[in-house]
Amino acid sequence: MHPVEALTRVGGIADRKTLLRVTSRARLRTALSHGQIIKAGSRGFALPTAPDALRAARTLNGIVSHESAASYHGWGIKLAPDRPSVIVPRHRNPTSRARQGVELRFRTLTPDDHDGIATGPLRTVIDCARDLPFDQALAVADSALRAGVLTTDDLIEAALRLSTNGRRQALRIAESADERAANPFESVLRAIASEVPGLALEPQVVIDEHGLVVRPDLVDRTRRIVVEADSFEFHSTRSALRRDIERYTNLVARGWTVLRFAWEHAMFYPDYVRACLVAVATGPRSLATLPGKPRFACDRPELPEIWVCC
Repeated sequence: MHPVEALTRVGGIADRKTLLRVTSRARLRTALSHGQIIKAGSRGFALPTAPDALRAARTLNGIVSHESAASYHGWGIKLAPDRPSVIVPRHRNPTSRARQGVELRFRTLTPDDHDGIATGPLRTVIDCARDLPFDQALAVADSALRAGVLTTDDLIEAALRLSTNGRRQALRIAESADERAANPFESVLRAIASEVPGLALEPQVVIDEHGLVVRPDLVDRTRRIVVEADSFEFHSTRSALRRDIERYTNLVARGWTVLRFAWEHAMFYPDYVRACLVAVATGPRSLATLPGKPRFACDRPELPEIWVCC
């Protein structure tokens, strides 16, 4: 796999060990020499979005923000943004040329909100929670907790301090964020599942029963539902594939319902994921409420032309 594609799939930043599971050292060196990827710390690589954000912020005399700031902090995000995000003071009036290609927001920042380059960890999470779709914001919040730089209490307290503008959304993100989420892929799946009534998926729950000990990606203990985020990096060998098949078969044999979703499903076809989750959470009869079988046309070569849920 090309390093750019691999980095795109994990939110724009990853360490060398993760990338070498799906690409080669030669490809990494080539992509680095061509400027397609950049070094991120001593052992990591990233897409060039973060430097774009730094250049844009300097041009606008602003501060890197939102998902661009999350990347600056080394966190995972849902997808690498098309445009860098920058915050400038409300009284500033940048030229149209300077604004071009930038997601620009006018906000008041205190000295404690940033380090002179990017918004700080707490401000970054809260800005994303206020302004971004739920799945994108949850991926950032999960990443911040996973990095250990913030706690759930930090997020809740900051959300409660907000005025009515964005307070409800920020509080929802703060209460939903979970440091156990392994990556943005899992965060996005959990965000989709949060829209399914009665479904309560937790990340990385250990199942220990009848001689089987496994830790699936997402688990609803009450309904005995397992949702797996089938990531590209864990199926690169035949033995890895065999282990997964054995694990899923053992779960089903013990009465668990197992759903597996590819990265493309979560990122580009949330309706498909949601329809399948509704079907297993409420029973096959739930499909009768849909306009026929839920079908999703696909314009991406990685997936079949038509997907039919369940």
